[in-house]
Order: sequence, then structure tokens, then C-alpha cells
Amino acid sequence: MTLRWGVVGTGKIAGDFVRDTGSLPDARIVAVGSRSQESADRFGDSHGVPRRHASYQTLVEDPDVDAVYVATPHPLHAENALAAIAAGKHVLVEKPFTMDAASAASVVAAARAAGVFCMEAMWTRFLPHTLRIRQLVAEGAVGEVRTVSADLGMNFPPDPTHRLYAPELGGGALLDLGIYPVSWVFMVLGTPTSVTAVADPTFTGVDGQTTAVLRYPDGAHGIATCTLWAWTPQRAWIAGTDGLIDVQGSFYAPTSFTLRRGRYGEPERFEPSDTLEGDGKGMRYEAAEVARCVGEGLLESPGMPLDETVEIMRAFDEIRRQTGVPA
Repeated sequence: MTLRWGVVGTGKIAGDFVRDTGSLPDARIVAVGSRSQESADRFGDSHGVPRRHASYQTLVEDPDVDAVYVATPHPLHAENALAAIAAGKHVLVEKPFTMDAASAASVVAAARAAGVFCMEAMWTRFLPHTLRIRQLVAEGAVGEVRTVSADLGMNFPPDPTHRLYAPELGGGALLDLGIYPVSWVFMVLGTPTSVTAVADPTFTGVDGQTTAVLRYPDGAHGIATCTLWAWTPQRAWIAGTDGLIDVQGSFYAPTSFTLRRGRYGEPERFEPSDTLEGDGKGMRYEAAEVARCVGEGLLESPGMPLDETVEIMRAFDEIRRQTGVPA
């Protein structure tokens, strides 16, 4: 089937999604919704979107829309997702899914009650290198996993007008960048038994740098770090009793990785393989997953389960409680 998408929001990530999904045979971007007609028209003109709505509500009520991609600022995610669900639309909600676990649980409950598909837009989960890594870990290529680490840091100069420094827009390193490394740890190790975190604030009070250690019953550790203040390696690695997987470059985007089996094994290099046509950042893989699941009658993706999304937000709640990061 071909899903007809409506996009809520007109920011950069909305544009990335539209460009990335343009080459998919099972996706059509048919509508965009914004808070003003001018903004919707400008986005529609730039990206070739035919239907333009001057409100989020009229977008979700558009009868020509099957699925809604929520790409508004973080604090609006729950409200926009719930409106789309109430209108009977399938929803793909940008990360972080919501601002807290309670809101996440309410969106999940609403989607399940309405019988519509719902997923957090963690596109990293569906990239070719990630799928291969998950397969290798499941096959025992590195033995028993003991440590997982992921970092994401970029340098954003202090700017009170930038959304990443704005508390009212859900700014800070944790919500915007930390979602990637924390989700990566969850993907490999599951839900932790405890979380220990430290953070340092920016001049606006949002966190500028946060590090969390996630602990597990078998003694495994997951280390997730994020910062607005430096360009970090943006790498991830999975260390086990019998090997190591080292993801080079930006682990959250299409990239390569190396597997070393045992202490003295020769490194096996895995290059990124693009199994879907088209250029882009790789967001088309999550759109393809939505189409696949909807086509098969699934209400959630096994690659990004809804209960896991809620648990990730629960971990974020605990990190913010410990560090004082604004909720």
C-alpha cells in the first residue's frame, strides 16, 4: 500500500523527512500543517507538498492523510500525537517521543485504544548497519555483552534565541541529543535496573552536558553521554566477553562498523549498504518501516516497541530528577 503522509511542523527535521521519503514507492507526502498559512505555503512550495493547512488540527483532520509525522518542538509532541490519533491517523512521533513518561504512556494508551499504528521516530533503529549489528549481537558474535557506550556531542555557541537553549522549547543536550545514545543502550541491553547521572547547566538552565550510566542485573553497564559544547567522536561500541563491535563515525546515521571476534581476531569491516533507493540522511528507513507495519496490520514496530519508548522516557525522568534538568 501507499501511505499518504501529512507533516505537522515546518522545521528542518520536517524538511529532512520529506526529502528522504520522496523516493519511496510506498510513501507520498500530501499535506503539511503549520501555525500559519504563510509558513505552510512556504514549506509546501519548497518541498512540493500540495495541501497546506494553517493549523495542526486541520492537518490531522485532512481526509487525504493516512499517517501523520509529528515534527513540532518537543513540548508539543504529545498534544499533536493525541490529536492525530483522535482523528484516526497513524502516527510517527519525533524523538523524544514526549517530555516525560506519563505523557508517553498517555499517547501509547490512546493509540492502542484507537487501533492505529504509533511509533517513536528513532530512525537509527532501522538503518542497515544497525539491523546488522542487532543480528550479530543476537547471534552471539561478541559473546555476553558487558558494556555498551554511545556519545553524541555538537558545538552550539551560546545563543538565547536558539531552540536548544530555550527551556520552553524543551532545549538542552539530553532531550535533543541524549535520546540517541540512551536509546542505543536500551536497544542492546534493554531496560536498566538503575540510572546514575550527572549534568552541567547552560546559562538558560537547560543542560549543556549530561552523562548517564545505566546498570543491569547481570552487571552490564551502558554509558550514554551528550553535550552541546563540543564535537565528540559520535561513536558507539558494544563490548562482550568474546568480541567488540565498534561503530565508526556518527553511529546514529548511516555508517560503517568493525567487528573483532575475541582478543586477537582479525577485524571484520562492515560498510553501509543502502537497500532503499534515494539520497538522504536515512530517515526513509523509518518511513518504510511504518508502511510495512501498517500494510501488515501491525500497530507498533518490533524494532521500536511502544513499551520501550515509555521506559526510555522513564529513564529520562530519572536523569532529570537527579541532575535538576528542567522537565
